[in-house]
Amino acid sequence: MTSAAKQITRQQVEDFLFHEAALLDEWRLSEWLDLFTKTCGYYVPPTDVPEGDHHTSLFLIADDRERLESRVGQLMGRFVHAEHPRSRTRRLISNVRIREPSGDTLRVTSNFIVYRIRLEVTDAYVGRYEHTLVHRDGGLKIRERRAILDLDALRPQGKISILL
Repeated sequence: MTSAAKQITRQQVEDFLFHEAALLDEWRLSEWLDLFTKTCGYYVPPTDVPEGDHHTSLFLIADDRERLESRVGQLMGRFVHAEHPRSRTRRLISNVRIREPSGDTLRVTSNFIVYRIRLEVTDAYVGRYEHTLVHRDGGLKIRERRAILDLDALRPQGKISILL
C-alpha cells in the first residue's frame, strides 16, 4: 500500500508553495493561516545558528499556533507601527524538493528571496524554506515552516516585521 505522502507530486507541492507565497504577498494573512494545522510551528532561526533548535537557541521567530494567530492579528490591525503603511512584498520560490515522504507527511525544501518594499526602501531576504507538510482532507497543510536566512546579519534590514 502506498502512503498518501508518496502520491503527492512535486507539481502539487510547488502549486501549494506558490499559493502560499501569493497569499502572503497579497496580505491575505487569515487565508494563509488556514494553510496551517491546528498544532503547528513557524520558525526563523538566528543567522548565526541556522540549524539551531528553538528549544535551545534564541530564534528570531518561534511561534506555535497561538502566537502565530496573534502575529497575524497584529499585522492585520491598524496599530502596528513597523507595518503601517504595509510593506509590499514579492516572493520568488525555486528549487522545490520533496524529502522523506512518510505516511501522510512530506518534508519539503525550497529556496526563496523575499523583496520587501516600504517607504522607498527595498530589502531582500534570501534563504531556504523547510516545510513539513501533511496530507489532510484531500489537500496539504503546514505542520511546520522554517525560513532559514542566508544572511550574515539583519543589516541593512535591521528587523523582520513581515512574515517571511
